[in-house]
Amino acid sequence: MIRKPFQGVLNIIRFNWHFYLGALFLFLLGILILPNLPISLHSLGYSILGLAFIQTIVSLFVSWYVYDYSDLYQLNALTIHAPNSILNVNAGFDETSALVRGKHPNARLTVCDFYDPTLHTEISIQRARKAYPPFKGTIRIQTTCLPFTDSSFDAILAMLSAHEIRNQQEQIDFLKELHRVLTKNGRIYVTEHLRDTPNFLAYTIGFFHFHSRTTWISTFKKAGLVIEREVKSTPFITTFILKSNGTTS
Repeated sequence: MIRKPFQGVLNIIRFNWHFYLGALFLFLLGILILPNLPISLHSLGYSILGLAFIQTIVSLFVSWYVYDYSDLYQLNALTIHAPNSILNVNAGFDETSALVRGKHPNARLTVCDFYDPTLHTEISIQRARKAYPPFKGTIRIQTTCLPFTDSSFDAILAMLSAHEIRNQQEQIDFLKELHRVLTKNGRIYVTEHLRDTPNFLAYTIGFFHFHSRTTWISTFKKAGLVIEREVKSTPFITTFILKSNGTTS
């Protein structure tokens, strides 16, 4: 499977068109209202409009850079050379399973979706699910109880999905379950934006949707996992390569 040019940034606009339409409406409204305000407010008003416009453009450019230009979807962080079994976990929008299948055609690939419409009510995910049907054979799961036996998978991927679990204890329990079904020498790959300076500059208050590196480290530790390596595909994306610390609790 080959991603189309601008597929990532166009999907962002497609699934969040209400946000961009609202921003355009407010921008045009500001242009119409500002000339009627006192001259003393013109400079401040136009500056605010300009900054808002620039920030929107910057966020779209960063999204293009991350999702279309970078090597993120080449899955180079998947360091196990020839895994026998792979678990790919998504949160309702799966852009990677076909890529994983193409990269490792001989591996046993299991795809799971923990999307819960009663909890994950974001309109963007609902639109994405309508546009992209689940990968064939995808299993619906609960985050705290995976339907697999212990030590079932050599490699487990959670790409841009684990942050959708907003409750920290549920997130810990989810990672404990991933740990449980991981083979002794297997690896877990958690790929995420972080709540850090680069993502703040790109997405401003939107970076609060992500978790900090400190929070992730604490969560991994409580799930019995240690970071073997961190891979930066861009300044905005981090993949944590995790292995067992030898315990399951």
